[in-house]
Amino acid sequence: MTDMQTLYLLVPLAPLAGAILAGLFGKAIGRSGAHVVTILGVAVALAASVVIYQDVAAGNTFNGPVYTWLESGGITFQIGFLIDSLTVMMMLVVTFVSLMVHLYTIGYMSEDPGYQRFFSYISLFTFSMLMLVMSNNFLQLFFGWEAVGLVSYLLIGFWYKRPTAIYANMKAFLVNRVGDFGFLLGIGLIAAYTGSLDYAEVFAQAESLAAQDMAVTGWPLITAICICLFIGAMGKSAQVPLHVWLPDSMEGPTPISALIHAATMVTAGIFMVARMSPLFELSDTALSFVLVIGATTALFMGFLGIVQNDIKRVVAYSTLSQLGYMTVALGVSAYSAAVFHLMTHAFFKALLFLGAGSVIIGMHHDQDMRNMGGLWKHMPITWITSLLGSLALIGFPLFAGFYSKDSIIEAVHAAQIPGAGYALFCVLVGVFVTAFYSFRMYFLVFHGEERFGKAHDAHHGHHADAHADDGHADDQHDEHHHGLAPGQKPHESPWVVTVPLVLLAIPSVLIGYFTIEPMLFGEWFKDVIFVGDNHVGLSELAASFHGPLGMAVHGLQTAPFWLAISGVAVAWFFYLKRPDIPAAIQRACQPIYTLLENKYYFDRFNEVFFAAGSRLLGRGLWKGGDQAVIDGVAVNGTARLVGWIAQASRLFQTGHLYQYAFAMIVGVFVLLTFWFNRG
Repeated sequence: MTDMQTLYLLVPLAPLAGAILAGLFGKAIGRSGAHVVTILGVAVALAASVVIYQDVAAGNTFNGPVYTWLESGGITFQIGFLIDSLTVMMMLVVTFVSLMVHLYTIGYMSEDPGYQRFFSYISLFTFSMLMLVMSNNFLQLFFGWEAVGLVSYLLIGFWYKRPTAIYANMKAFLVNRVGDFGFLLGIGLIAAYTGSLDYAEVFAQAESLAAQDMAVTGWPLITAICICLFIGAMGKSAQVPLHVWLPDSMEGPTPISALIHAATMVTAGIFMVARMSPLFELSDTALSFVLVIGATTALFMGFLGIVQNDIKRVVAYSTLSQLGYMTVALGVSAYSAAVFHLMTHAFFKALLFLGAGSVIIGMHHDQDMRNMGGLWKHMPITWITSLLGSLALIGFPLFAGFYSKDSIIEAVHAAQIPGAGYALFCVLVGVFVTAFYSFRMYFLVFHGEERFGKAHDAHHGHHADAHADDGHADDQHDEHHHGLAPGQKPHESPWVVTVPLVLLAIPSVLIGYFTIEPMLFGEWFKDVIFVGDNHVGLSELAASFHGPLGMAVHGLQTAPFWLAISGVAVAWFFYLKRPDIPAAIQRACQPIYTLLENKYYFDRFNEVFFAAGSRLLGRGLWKGGDQAVIDGVAVNGTARLVGWIAQASRLFQTGHLYQYAFAMIVGVFVLLTFWFNRG
């Protein structure tokens, strides 16, 4: 094994070692020991990823097995690594954001009795995500895929004494199982028709897959494979209608909201589809399906962000909407733009989540934006970094989000695939909606009148009970534990919270400017992401690209910029100048508001149709199957049948000699009659 291969192993195994030490020996090493070993593990993984990045930038890649698990039916099941430009970009993002979250957790979870357990979980999550992105075969991809799902279940339900947290983690687990079933079907089809689970071998047979139809249904095989794989991505990356788990997952502590819902787990589906570009490029039907689902998610999840009052849930719906943008890019074959937005989004969305957590600390664990206002004077670092994150999110020129978001919109505008017109409408309207709800949150939290430190009103008391995000395992939340008491003022968070904010704010502003050229128009993804000749992709944008500064200047004249500015202006007018207008609009449009407040009734439909249907089916199987068939027929019925046979037998077994003699005479008579009739 070469030195570089040893380094490849070190990247996922260092966080795993930290997770094991903190998890199994947490009591022995104490709270400080738990955060030291896990932070050290992730820091080592980040340092190793930087060295590997430099090696890949020099032109070196790796694709090979590490360990063979078993061979069966001609298929080899291996653990192996594929180290190329796409992998190393994901490794850097995952390890850097994870390191920031680990540091932040020291301050955020300082009073929690499950401190060591939490550090063990987030380090284990980092290991799982790294195994997913570094895989060179579908077996290891599926292992990482399921592992991040399992650890997210543990993290969302971290405060396991709280009923809402248990409901949320079960919901996330079940919804992801739906998507994973489709994902497993896609992998099964690949194994059945190619005889391999290795990426390179499967991609080499892509053309032959495209020429085949499925045996029973007659559907094009490549379309079936791609749609099944994308159903897995719909669950993991929270696309409509499998998005319902992500907003409820805010019941977990804020650091995992940043880790799971910004940079890692929810982007696994986007990464997977980009990795599978040699397959998806051969099916326009699958690409149109991806495009329409992504466009619907981008717009309609953004609308839901407008009516949220919980600061974390606004950011959660923002994540859903931005994942929709990434999916739209995949649908128009702009895979590099999708991955580019994945990277920029990871930094500014982690920044916004951690900024929201800092506000929650300053507000003594009150998450309701209606109880905030004017925080910029009391929390200057949180204020500035949150503003930078918000500007990146809305795609303000020169910020990271501008380069990735505008590239996606341009790619959709140039696309000729069915559904592109609908997608263009959704992403353009989505720009205004994103700017509006982002700066609604920003103005309500940091500007305007100070609404904290007053007598608790009704919505505050309810909020503290339902959505409190504190550091205690006790599930009996009382409103006295949350919010500032009359006369109290918010305070800036400790340095272990503010330093990660500053370190995340830097790439949120700069990384788009410095990386757009190599990632979108250079050769960074050459031989990694495949785009067919019949798909325009980013080629038209490349022809008009004159550097990142020129793109920013040109961006000032485009529709997305003015839509974003309009969204900010409307939010400023509504929530700082005329707060009576939103209330009046709400009264005038009550049916629409009710629809949005009930999240388009997706949850209600799932409860009535799937949950109630499952209970009805279970009751039917219990009554009809278990009680009627198994107990009634198989068990009790057999006993009754034996009883009936025994009762009938007793009629002939009386013990009287004359009855036996009579039976013998009758028998002889029957035999003789039968014999003579034959003759």
